Amino acid sequence: MSNNSDEGADVPAQLFARLAADPLAELLGITLEQLRPGYARAAMTVTPRLLNTVGTAHGGATMALLDVVHAAVSNSHGTVAVAQDVHTEFLTPGRPGDRLVAEGVELHRSTRTAVYRIDARAQDGRLVATALARVFRTDRPWQNTEEPA
Repeated sequence: MSNNSDEGADVPAQLFARLAADPLAELLGITLEQLRPGYARAAMTVTPRLLNTVGTAHGGATMALLDVVHAAVSNSHGTVAVAQDVHTEFLTPGRPGDRLVAEGVELHRSTRTAVYRIDARAQDGRLVATALARVFRTDRPWQNTEEPA
């Protein structure tokens, strides 16, 4: 985790609202729960619509949960960041009814790139998936971006 002077402080409410208003997250039932500079947490319940053909959490749904956290944590400093790479390992299957909670932490941040570790766990502590993710950090502050539709 980075040693940032703003660690522990919540992000401005407007930034949280913008990052929480992700249409795909809403479609999949993913809720952004917490956001502060260098940290994000979101959750999703594995419903019947999120199961694959063998009856476990679909990898695409699990990856979407990780990606929502990736987007939130990487933009948590108020500067627009865009994904460059995400490497995901699926470790144990999410089961029907599981509440998956993904937490992302900043491992490294420079003026142009940043790297994050994101873990998704079930309510019983099982590590379902982990990701190592990198972003390109633009020089555009969030307040200068268009409002979501």
